[in-house]
Amino acid sequence: MSDKEILDFTARLQYGLDVAERRMLEKKALHGQNIVVCTKDGVIMQIPAKKAMKQLRD
Repeated sequence: MSDKEILDFTARLQYGLDVAERRMLEKKALHGQNIVVCTKDGVIMQIPAKKAMKQLRD
């Protein structure tokens, strides 16, 4: 694979992951569910999916 092909592939892969994450958050928010996240300092906690969606948009 050339460098351009690798960059194109990784861009498509990242786009697909972003779409999947958004869909998962939307579904969990619709059902009032929480998600598990890890903060920058390594603390693992649960937050409402609606809050995660709001943070993702900001």
